[in-house]
Amino acid sequence: MQNAIEFISQPWPWYVAGPLIALVMFGLLYFGNNFGMSANFRNLCSVMGAGKSCEFFDFDWRKQKWNLVFVAGTILGGFIASQFLIDSPVIAINEVTKAELVSLGMTDAGVGMMPESLFNLESLLTLKGIIFIVLGGFLVGFGTRYAGGCTSGHAISGLSDLQPASLLAVIGFFIGGLVMTWFILPSLLTL
Repeated sequence: MQNAIEFISQPWPWYVAGPLIALVMFGLLYFGNNFGMSANFRNLCSVMGAGKSCEFFDFDWRKQKWNLVFVAGTILGGFIASQFLIDSPVIAINEVTKAELVSLGMTDAGVGMMPESLFNLESLLTLKGIIFIVLGGFLVGFGTRYAGGCTSGHAISGLSDLQPASLLAVIGFFIGGLVMTWFILPSLLTL
């Protein structure tokens, strides 16, 4: 039993997690479904009645109930993992990366999933907080809608379905991530 708990509380190796993701994707493709987390925002807006005032949300959300259950399972699984399966909240970050983040003013790098010094209510009222939380959130939402899906939808589902648009979107995600990490983020962290 102890070995099973130790296995569950560690990140799964690629040769376990990869085939499980592939199995889920084959199941989704077989049943004619597409995977994507961002589609659930549209589903939730439709459930709440947004279809009465906006044509985009006017569709039969009941056909996507499985996706809502998937998101609920993701949230529940994340809660269980964070509360019961993680020995330490400290995130393993390379020491060189940690030193670079500290030099940019992020003293709590690796302490938790998100740096508390940046993502808290007090920093929301600062220029840095508005840029990261408000503007960043807007850009993620806009980009998701503009790209026709999120990173998980395109990278996992779209590529599995051999969709050229998903390949283009994933290439764009990687280029955007590299530009943000190497050129924009250092400037924003030193504000």
